[in-house]
Amino acid sequence: MSKTDFFTKVYKVVKTIPPGRVSTYGLIANKLGTGLSARTVGWALNACHNDSSIPAHRVVNRNGILTGKHHFKGFELMRQLLENEGVKIDDDRVIDFESKLWKP
Repeated sequence: MSKTDFFTKVYKVVKTIPPGRVSTYGLIANKLGTGLSARTVGWALNACHNDSSIPAHRVVNRNGILTGKHHFKGFELMRQLLENEGVKIDDDRVIDFESKLWKP
């Protein structure tokens, strides 16, 4: 599978994350059958920030931390987008992460 094909598959999964919920890089990799590719999922999301149809802000690390926030325009944009959807954030971590977690 080429990098472009993998990235396209990542975007397709990310687009299904409901507003107000979050998923993780690892869960998305597992959904795609490549459980060891969480980092590559992150690379795919870093490459898509000019496409507003892909809700990359809904993907956090396995501990609920906004590790991808520095890839968004504006230092606090990821947090703001999540909070606009009703996800509470404290110190760059999703509050009540388990109840907000969406598993593809």
